[in-house]
Amino acid sequence: MKRSFVVVLLILPYLISCEPDEIVEVPPNIIVFLVDDMGWQDTSVPFWTKRTAFNDRYHTPNMERLASEGMKFTQAYATPVCSPTRVSLMTGMNTARHRVTNWTLRRDSLQPMEKNHDSLIFPLWNVNGMSPVSGDSLAVHAMPLAQALNDIGYYTVHTGKAHLGARGTAGENPLNLGFDVNIAGHAAGAPESYLGTENFGNGKPGKEIWAVPGLKKYHGKDIFLTEALTQEAIEALDTVLTTKKPFFLYLAHYAVHTPIMGDERFLAKYLEKGLDSTEAKYASMVEGMDKSLGDIMDYLTEKNLADNTVILFMSDNGGLSAHGRGGEPHTHNKPLSSGKGSMREGGIREPMLVKWPDKVEPGSVSDYQIIIEDFYPTILEIAGIDSLKTIQKVDGQSFLSVLTGEQEYQGVRPLFWHYPNEWGPDGPGIGAASTIRKGDWKLIYYHASRKMELFNLKDDIGETSNLFKDHPEKAKELAEDLTQHLIDVNAQMPKDKHTGEQIEFPIALFEINNPEP
Repeated sequence: MKRSFVVVLLILPYLISCEPDEIVEVPPNIIVFLVDDMGWQDTSVPFWTKRTAFNDRYHTPNMERLASEGMKFTQAYATPVCSPTRVSLMTGMNTARHRVTNWTLRRDSLQPMEKNHDSLIFPLWNVNGMSPVSGDSLAVHAMPLAQALNDIGYYTVHTGKAHLGARGTAGENPLNLGFDVNIAGHAAGAPESYLGTENFGNGKPGKEIWAVPGLKKYHGKDIFLTEALTQEAIEALDTVLTTKKPFFLYLAHYAVHTPIMGDERFLAKYLEKGLDSTEAKYASMVEGMDKSLGDIMDYLTEKNLADNTVILFMSDNGGLSAHGRGGEPHTHNKPLSSGKGSMREGGIREPMLVKWPDKVEPGSVSDYQIIIEDFYPTILEIAGIDSLKTIQKVDGQSFLSVLTGEQEYQGVRPLFWHYPNEWGPDGPGIGAASTIRKGDWKLIYYHASRKMELFNLKDDIGETSNLFKDHPEKAKELAEDLTQHLIDVNAQMPKDKHTGEQIEFPIALFEINNPEP
């Protein structure tokens, strides 16, 4: 199902001249390498001011290579869970605006954990995800990123996890969202199995919803899903080269999402380090993901494509820590607090790297605050699209000038998160909440308790000291800004189960939570 949209192009710097002696410059190839559930500390690349024990635990030489050849972002953000991030990436919209505020799967249905909460009634958010057509029920209609690129001549390849639309909707199939090729993407957000010997979950009765589609030629073989997806992506790029078109490769790995299964190519070294079985398996999955990155980079070099290819590396939410891991819960992203599902830094701050030869200074580091919806306008600008008549309001801001060194970190732009939903586990920062970061300050407003937390991230990256009562003026300022954002985007709010009334916006409760001294 292809959809056409109106695109206005910025011709420079990609003019194709008819003058015989002029150099023809073509748009760059673009790769978005998205990892699932990878935490800020799940790498040997330090994203903090100093190395940590986790940086010494994991082995990601190709991330190190990418960082040395490009720019490392120390303050890059996604959302606490997967589908909201992916829809923001594909639409440029903030989560509160597109209303795909939780992970999608079942058509027209809230998640099971949202149906009988003890204190909240959750809004009927866009449970069907995103749609390429108007009028689809409980779905956000938007121009997909891939479609915009496809319309100007890019060959678009989707590989791996999609998780953009519920089962039985148009949005579940990336081919309906502007991709020329879809490899293994469908409605589910996790694989039933990472093992080719288990057919990646196909053939398991009752598990059909989680089985990875396609990839039949790998069934029964001793191959890990991450490797199979990498091989398929490279085969797709071989096809692209015959078309002479620039390509957009969206390589969205299922790794390192659960189920945590050992990648036998790398498992032994982590067991020898003394890690428990679960953590050793997890580390092996991280290294398998890193090998995929290296294989893609090697391919670009072998095919003389590296000099005209942009690589953007990102994770879709913080690292899993509330359950399913070895060791103490909520500690796997230290020094950050908590993990996946949380409004604390461990749930939303991500490892981010960008390489663009001759544009991005090798080995550079940026403290500029990036949020996932910024990828949409940035990628379009990289591709040469100056303005786009989108159906949706784009909230993201291009960071192209940051990449090229024309703009320094300013730290005053507010970033917003909104999760009027239930994820399931308990832990710091987990639960229905709205959040703002403005400069070094961050305010979290919890919908069920009506409590607020105020942190200064520059002084307290671990969010150990709630400064709400110590800085009432700053708390009120952020509450006002957060409230105005929620009103401006017509954000959905839960209702109080006991009163039936909508949960108040944060500014309405400010005096209750922080009376004047």
